[in-house]
Amino acid sequence: MSGKKTNKSKIRNTLIVTGVIAVAALAAYILLFMPMNNIPSWISNIRDAFYASAFYSDFENNFITDNRYTYLLKGLGVTFEVTFFAVLLGIVLGVIVALVRSSYDTLKEELRGFGKGILYIFYKLCGVYLTVIRGTPVVVQLMIIYFVIFASSNNKVMVAVLAFGINSGAYVAEIIRGGIMSIDKGQFEAGRSLGFGYVRTMAFIIIPQAFKTVLPALANEFIVLIKETSVSGYVGLQELTKGGDIIRSRTYSAFMPLIAVAIIYLVIVMFFSWLVSLLERRLKNSER
Repeated sequence: MSGKKTNKSKIRNTLIVTGVIAVAALAAYILLFMPMNNIPSWISNIRDAFYASAFYSDFENNFITDNRYTYLLKGLGVTFEVTFFAVLLGIVLGVIVALVRSSYDTLKEELRGFGKGILYIFYKLCGVYLTVIRGTPVVVQLMIIYFVIFASSNNKVMVAVLAFGINSGAYVAEIIRGGIMSIDKGQFEAGRSLGFGYVRTMAFIIIPQAFKTVLPALANEFIVLIKETSVSGYVGLQELTKGGDIIRSRTYSAFMPLIAVAIIYLVIVMFFSWLVSLLERRLKNSER
């Protein structure tokens, strides 16, 4: 009961903070920028002081002049595009690798001959994949894929999706594998008592339960992946961080564009973290 109250309190506090920030931002926009007829003198004085300040001059130079804010908007769109498709690729790879590794751990005592040999080869290949991907930095993987493997390609978005998807797949694989191994072995026996083979037992009994268990962890992997895409600028992809860096290179002012990028990432992460907390709450409630 106390855990439920704690979750409700966290969600309520998050909503309150988000609401306060949204109201403050709207009020500031109306007070400083919204066109008005018959503006009260106190608002006119505030606007005059704001427009004459060094802060506004820096703000205008970084974001309004030449519509430089569009670099951030375009970069944000690319960030979401790369993240979305990389997550899909990561989940597909992760499920395949997790199934291979968990299947070998489960069936190695039962299988014999050619089938066991094939499964063992795939098991080892998956082990090499996990070792290499988790043992090297994602930015190095990105540069190898762009400058070595796809050196003749100009599709930077595709390269980024492949790099981050392959990297994410290694971590997703271990998340899903942990979920599968957490399911009681009696569930396998229950499936076989119903006449299911191993594949049908995994498909209809084990995977749905494991997926429900690991769903919050997969959502957190999505949040981590959003932040990891910030290194895409190493291959010239204009995502959010690169957009801020382009503004910095135009204005020779680092504070405004980099702080803006940091705030955008913070808001995105806070929003998706809130969604994950809601998801975890629903999953806990459904277990009761």
